[in-house]
Amino acid sequence: MADPNIPASMPARLPPCPICGRPGETAFRPFCSKRCSDIDLGRWFTESYRVPDQNGGGQNFDENDPRRVDPDEEVG
Repeated sequence: MADPNIPASMPARLPPCPICGRPGETAFRPFCSKRCSDIDLGRWFTESYRVPDQNGGGQNFDENDPRRVDPDEEVG
């Protein structure tokens, strides 16, 4: 249900880009640009992202640790 206090013409704010923290763009959702989208895809391809195993082994993951990177430093 729409909030009656917000005009219908006002677009919803997107969350920040998970790669660099800049405001998200609708065209590249949830990222801010194609570049950040490609960085994320590259991380999946190189297996930088991993799903924790069910046995509790491996590294601990803190959901509240907002690791932001500068996309210019990661991609050549």
